[in-house]
Amino acid sequence: MPHEMHEANRRSWNAATVAHNSHKGDQADFFRKGGSTLYDEELTLLGDIAGMDLLHLQCNAGQDSLSLATLGARVTGVDISDEAIGFASRLSDESGIPARFEREDLFEWFERAAGDGRTFDRVFASYGTICWLSNIDTWARGISSVLRPGGRFVLVEFHPYAMVFNEQWQPHYDYFRSEPIRESGVGDYVAESGDGLALEGYQAGVENFVNPHPCFEFYWGIGDVVSALIRAGLTLDRLVEYPYSNGWRGFEGMRALDGKRWRPPETMPSIPLMYGVAASK
Repeated sequence: MPHEMHEANRRSWNAATVAHNSHKGDQADFFRKGGSTLYDEELTLLGDIAGMDLLHLQCNAGQDSLSLATLGARVTGVDISDEAIGFASRLSDESGIPARFEREDLFEWFERAAGDGRTFDRVFASYGTICWLSNIDTWARGISSVLRPGGRFVLVEFHPYAMVFNEQWQPHYDYFRSEPIRESGVGDYVAESGDGLALEGYQAGVENFVNPHPCFEFYWGIGDVVSALIRAGLTLDRLVEYPYSNGWRGFEGMRALDGKRWRPPETMPSIPLMYGVAASK
């Protein structure tokens, strides 16, 4: 059953990725001019990556991967979406920024990579990746299997507490969920976030996108994530929470901050919207 759900997600992401990239303009030109899609949060946790082999998990269409490559890392990006990996490979060629992109179900990729003896100095994942993992322990063991001794895993993710709310900031979803959640399909969150996720100004692109392919999401609390990494043999070095979200404007009335960050409305108390993890082997 998990394989079938992963395949459903692949189809859904293939459709959504086309809509997402339609809003971002000439991305190759953005990178040729020295642009980057990274935030200080992930850069601080990653540290200096120049000269390192870096694995980017669930790399989507490669924008963050290429941004990491410009910092001197030798980057390999992995994603389940054919459309995302195809776009990432073209973007690498057109921007002149070298990176390697591989399309495969992440769990199958981990098994194959470990069998081939492939290892990395840094393993990285960020922003909306955890919810696509059907098994958090398989994920953590996979990370450990390809991380070199002394290497570091870094995750920056949207906070599971924020996912309790619907778009109107009303408590709606259970924090402690155990069953897969069937959704109508990956939505056009780039359009919903406007300039927050556009590279150099929002482009209209695909309008009123409706995904024809349903998807399945999985809910993991911070305790689930940290415990899985520890069970996989990693040492937790940092766990930090942030009262804003980077890029994503997921709720009504969010206030814009500098650097394409968003906070809840003034009428709400401060709550955690993201968290970061650094763990070492």
